Amino acid sequence: MTNSEADLIRKYVLINATEHAGQAQTKSVLGKLLADQPDLRARALELRPMIEDTVEDVNRLGLARQKSELDKLGGYQPIKHQERKGLPEMERGDRFVVRFAPNPDGALHLGNARPAVLCDEYAKKYKGKLILRFDDTDPKVKVPEKKFYKWIKDDLKWLGIKWHGEYVASKRLNIYYKYAEAMIKSSSAYVCTCGDEWKVLRDKSKACSCRSLDSRNQLRRWKRMFKGFKEGEAVLRIKTDLEAKNPAVRDWPAFRIVDAPRHPLVKKKLWPLYNFASAIDDHLLGVTHIFRGQEHSTNEVKQRFLYQHLRWEYPQVITLGRFSLSGMVLSKSQIREGIERHIYNDWDDLRLGTLRSLNRRGFQPEALRQIIIEIGPKPSDLTVSMENLAAYNRKLIDKTANRYFFISDPKRIEVKGLKLKQIKIPLHPEAKRGFRSISIGKTFYIDTKDFENCKGLEVRLKDLCNVKLGEKSEFTGFEVKPTPKIQWVSEKHIQVKVITPEIEIKGYGETGIAKEKPGSILQFERFGFVKIEKSGGNIVTAVWSHE
Repeated sequence: MTNSEADLIRKYVLINATEHAGQAQTKSVLGKLLADQPDLRARALELRPMIEDTVEDVNRLGLARQKSELDKLGGYQPIKHQERKGLPEMERGDRFVVRFAPNPDGALHLGNARPAVLCDEYAKKYKGKLILRFDDTDPKVKVPEKKFYKWIKDDLKWLGIKWHGEYVASKRLNIYYKYAEAMIKSSSAYVCTCGDEWKVLRDKSKACSCRSLDSRNQLRRWKRMFKGFKEGEAVLRIKTDLEAKNPAVRDWPAFRIVDAPRHPLVKKKLWPLYNFASAIDDHLLGVTHIFRGQEHSTNEVKQRFLYQHLRWEYPQVITLGRFSLSGMVLSKSQIREGIERHIYNDWDDLRLGTLRSLNRRGFQPEALRQIIIEIGPKPSDLTVSMENLAAYNRKLIDKTANRYFFISDPKRIEVKGLKLKQIKIPLHPEAKRGFRSISIGKTFYIDTKDFENCKGLEVRLKDLCNVKLGEKSEFTGFEVKPTPKIQWVSEKHIQVKVITPEIEIKGYGETGIAKEKPGSILQFERFGFVKIEKSGGNIVTAVWSHE
């Protein structure tokens, strides 16, 4: 860390300390620093321990000394950020039509959200159209499930995405059959029955015997693919360049037979493969621009051969790099296997990078949109850290999240001499949204670590009073002093369970938490943000969001 970085961190810690009665908080400092200095976001993990050390040092100073030191560092002037100029411009004609084509074989994850949000943003930017097309023509390997059709639409609505047309590929089989037959008649496609022998010939850039059969024989074979041939006995191939550098491009398969289709909507046996159905629909639906991952580069080459046969103009392609979330599982196949093996509870398990999981944790759709738009349509692979995503989310929820005390490892103490019976504490330190009223007695619960670290010292029960800490503690006054501040709950409390990605944390919380509705996002002070999942009586279940 350079001297300038050390001074910058110390300044932000001092700012936070002077705004909070002399006691800075690491998570607040980190969030503010990353918000004001976006170029440091990639180093969030590296900066955190530096901030923690500085917070510990600054909190030992008195408030007056903190203010004096901050003045010497130039005081604090809020940074005025330049407004985002928007997404980069794109070549286009009179029309602009994009499509989002998910396979309903699983729930959407953050990687899927990127092309969906970019399609939506560009469609708005150019007053164009966004089409939702369910790419569900694989009844054997990536088999669709009925529930995912609805889940995908729910997730897109949660992201604030509106589409102007909706299509289901499996319900368009007759259209694909029609174009396949037309290509057979024009000798652009042929039915191949060579099986494994064809791969040997392909690798030698040689044609198989099926390729040269006339269109009449090919049409007869095509009809047998509907009724006659069995799975593996025949495929329809698109004629390409047998000397193409990439063997995968040579006469690629367009249709195959599936004897036992496991499709939830259609039970036919003759199915188009991805490159045929997708390419045909892109033209028929008027798609002008395709947002596509780099892993589809070979597919694009295949589809261009199809467009040449049909004399169509291929849409403009925008290549997107792989988009990952650090420490989170995004692979649908891994998630499905994990659910089947009871490693994950469901598609909203907190260890997953699905939109359902992020929603469950209290991440706001606008936070996801902001980070996707800021990154833009870049072709390079990138990984977003949870700390980075949390920084975007924190800016949105910090202004509205009610504050409460939560003790994860409660230690019982008694306080002598405190005569208060009730106290009112603001629900939010800045927003004027009322107060939470807490009944006071002589019994309190504080965190065991706070008790062990501060036993025998004068501490402040946050927002309440000062005490000399012990199992039999003594009230020492109400004056705010530069002493350690610790959370507490009174004798009248509720049980709170916080579900985190790793463990479930059980502890005590203020009674007011039970009045918050499921779905509410709260901040348990000096613990983190949570989203209420279940509330009733004296037991509340919350889901961990982030610090």
